[in-house]
Formats: sequence, C-alpha cells, structure tokens
Amino acid sequence: MGTVLKLPIIDLTSPEKLSISQLIRQACVDHGFFYLTNHGVSEELMERVLTESKKLFSLPLDEKMVMARRGSRGYSPLYDEKHESSAKYKGDSKEMFTFGSSEGVLGQLYPNEWPLEELMPLWRPTMEYYYKNVMDIVGKKLLGLVALALNLEENFFEQVGAFNDQAAVVRLIRYPGELDSSGEETCGASAHSDFGMITLLATDGVAGLQVCRDKDKEPKVWEDVAGIKGAFVVNIGDLMERWTNGLFRSTMHRVVSVGKERYSVAVFVDPDPNCVVECLESCCSETSPPRFPPVRVKDYFHERFSQTLASYSGSG
Repeated sequence: MGTVLKLPIIDLTSPEKLSISQLIRQACVDHGFFYLTNHGVSEELMERVLTESKKLFSLPLDEKMVMARRGSRGYSPLYDEKHESSAKYKGDSKEMFTFGSSEGVLGQLYPNEWPLEELMPLWRPTMEYYYKNVMDIVGKKLLGLVALALNLEENFFEQVGAFNDQAAVVRLIRYPGELDSSGEETCGASAHSDFGMITLLATDGVAGLQVCRDKDKEPKVWEDVAGIKGAFVVNIGDLMERWTNGLFRSTMHRVVSVGKERYSVAVFVDPDPNCVVECLESCCSETSPPRFPPVRVKDYFHERFSQTLASYSGSG
C-alpha cells in the first residue's frame, strides 16, 4: 500500500452554501475526490445494505447467474468487467450486482433482476429504500452545491434536464481480495475513471481504494484513500469533467487486493440518457475553448460500456 491521501471533508449540514460550494470546487479541481459527512443517510441503513449485499454474494454461483445482467443491470461474475485492453489481462477480480430505479420509462426499458423474495425477503425493499434515500437526501442537494461551485444557478442541472432521480444506478461490489501467489500486485478493479457525473461510494472499511492524480506521469503514483465510517467517498466522473472543460477532474482510480474480502456500494448519479453534455459557458473562453464536443448521454454510455463489458447489449 502507498501513501494515504488526505482528502477534503465536506459537511453537508453546513448552512453556508457558498462557502461549502467553494470547498467542493477546490476539492474537484485538486483531487476529483472528497469525503461527504453528515449527509443524512444513516449508518444503520448503510450497514443493512452491506449486510444484504453479502447475503447475495454468498449464494451459489448458479443461483446468482439466474440474475445475470441483461444490458447493465443484474449480476456480473468475476472477471466480467475489463478496463485493461491487454490480451493477458483476464478481467477485474470482483463480482457485482447492479440495479436502478424500477419507476418511470427507464425502469420499464431496463427492468431490474431481483433475488427471489422467499429466498431474501428483505433484499429488494432495503435496496430500493437506500436508492430513494441517497437520491432524495444527498444527490439533488450535492448537485446543487456543485452547480454553485461552477458559478451556476443552484438548480442548473435540473434546468438542463440532467438531474433525473430515476437515472442513477447502484452497484454492489464484492472483491475476493486474494493476493497473487507470485507476489505481483493484483487488482479487484483495474485503473479507470467513472463515466457519469458523480459517484457516491460507501465501503465496509477494508482498504484497497487508490487514486492516481496524474494519469500521464510514468511510473504512475498511487495514493491510498482511507475510509471514514459513515461517510461517502465522492468522486467526479467523466461527463462532469467534459461539462467543466477539464476544470473538475475525473481522477483515475483502482482497487488493489489486500488479502481480505472487501465490500462496497457505489451510487452513480448519472444524467438523464437524453441530456446533451456540452462545455459550460463558465468553463470556456477565447483562450480556453471547449476541449470536448457535445455528446448525448446515452450515446456516450453505450460506447464506454461496450469497451468494458464483453457482452454489453444496452445502456441503463
């Protein structure tokens, strides 16, 4: 393991919106990562989600494969996701379960795969309650602060049709954590950046998450991100980087094996699929023209997911 990176801590209960938004701005410019505390989602609920997640991953493989993902929702076995393109790399050492909202058009287009109720009676209600809590209590408020950090109206992301509380996706992840017998470093999640706007990560406290603040530097310098009990680790995604013309950093990160099982829950606060992401006026000028062309979210996601999921067949 490397040096522990000291990330900024953002307290979501602070009444000083402008000062908090400036702290978020600095964190997104410097690191692309920060901790979010006092966010309103209870530790008890976060623990329940992790407990139910462990129950699902402990099922026999054949029972989990009944829920195998269709598109991007459902169960993904070990090595299903591959961020590295080298032929010798067989895929990430992790298994995942992804779900989204069951409501609205997206819920109909991309139905969730759920465990049988008689097998896991508390699973679906716990997960749906968590989804609603995170989006209603944290997602909208945090995006409002991000908008203020970019010198925009607080409801900017709603005005442009980006914020859709049914567009977020939750991913439960289990990393076996086994070390390579040869002593080489092994990855539960190989180096990557997230695709969307913002990611809210809850973990069980086991180490392994690392960030590389300068992806162009060789050799790459990896720094550890420690967990803070009850806090979310928040990071900026690629689409937010595009919106801000590179001002906010979508930082490369990975999860390395530490010889211990690791569980995490990532909420990807993604834009509405029909939203067009283009450079914000506040982030470009004659001397700093837009670096990225406008792109429709669903087209962008389709291209990116097709590169990482071998049998990907649609967005959602």
